Amino acid sequence: VRDVCGRIRRILTGETAENPFAGLAPGTIVVAEELTPSDTALMDFSRIAGVVTARGSVTSHVCIIARAKGIAAIVGASECMLEINTGDKLIINGEMGEIIVAPDTATERRYRALSASRKRHGEHCLKGAHTPAVTRGGRRIAVLGNAGSVAEVHAALDAGAEGIGLFRSEFLYMQSRGGFPGEQTQFEAYRHAAELCGERPLVIRTLDIGGDKALPYMDFGHEENPFLGWRAIRVSLSMHDVFRTQLRALLRASVFGNLRIMFPMITSVGEFRRAEAAVRECMAELDAEKAAYNPGIELGVMIETPAAVMVADLLAAEARFFSIGTNDLTQYVMAADRGNPRVAHLCDPSDTAVRRSVAMTLAAARSAGIEAGMCGELAADPEATAWLLEAGLEEFSVSAPAVAPLKERIRTLDLPEVRKTPGAAE
Repeated sequence: VRDVCGRIRRILTGETAENPFAGLAPGTIVVAEELTPSDTALMDFSRIAGVVTARGSVTSHVCIIARAKGIAAIVGASECMLEINTGDKLIINGEMGEIIVAPDTATERRYRALSASRKRHGEHCLKGAHTPAVTRGGRRIAVLGNAGSVAEVHAALDAGAEGIGLFRSEFLYMQSRGGFPGEQTQFEAYRHAAELCGERPLVIRTLDIGGDKALPYMDFGHEENPFLGWRAIRVSLSMHDVFRTQLRALLRASVFGNLRIMFPMITSVGEFRRAEAAVRECMAELDAEKAAYNPGIELGVMIETPAAVMVADLLAAEARFFSIGTNDLTQYVMAADRGNPRVAHLCDPSDTAVRRSVAMTLAAARSAGIEAGMCGELAADPEATAWLLEAGLEEFSVSAPAVAPLKERIRTLDLPEVRKTPGAAE
């Protein structure tokens, strides 16, 4: 709502002639109260070295985008905002959460040396980026990429990803200026992504809107708690024409590669069956039109709610694959808004409750003989790699800059056999 009101205000005052982020000098750090999805859609990230916001958490939208672009980000820095002015020289350390305003020469020299060291380490990791990730014990682990556009698919594959484990289709909708993108527009994007991946997997998540992601041309109405409201698969199942358009585009593109469809925010077997039925309806339409599609296309579920974890065995009996979305799963399990800095410390994916949820999901998938991957930010956390492998995770999906370091981390580990009990990740 704030984003749309700001757009209206700028139109009324004649401030829409230029992109507010146009003309930034290379190496700029953007500092803001918050950055909305529409803000990040306007940014030229080739000129941005980092972002600092007063609101948000490490799993908020701006952090996900920053990781995908390989730039530093600090969020929830409200106490520092009054000390920073336009034109200040800043050093930000995203790993440590440090912001240094107007650094002296010695400090700047030290951090430049640190940055150079990190770059050398990254270059070392890149040497093995296109080599399979195999543990010392000989266990082969798949490392895929997350993407929100065709360009990001290309970047992930160039970075060594063995396919795309999460294609966030909502960015097609966010970047559309004239309303919902049509079937042909979506088909072209999905087809291009599928052709880039070839035989490698391409998992496309259906429209995941709502929560902290809005569309300027769509009225969601007021919700007291949008993260528990009308979002993701709930929107798609109640807006049949919008869902049908996307599913037809996905099915038509499925003949150009190893494309799979994943439904977000599933909480019951009934929801999955309704989504599957919509796919079958679209298949019947395409059959009548004699349009080509892959009749054996795999349909999967994003496990990101406690309800989905509790019925993971039932879902595994009907879905072809799982992908664990730890960003939302953590906030729902811990009952803590991941965008609220006052409770951000509770959104800890290494908490026992979250670990058990992950392990239960992986156990259900193993029992049913289906694949289970992870596409949340936890998948890229080097401190979590060992216990995720111990719990039985065989497929990680991460942002392009995280692919090579994750493969390097996996190669250093010599782990025991996968534990079989649901509480193994405790």
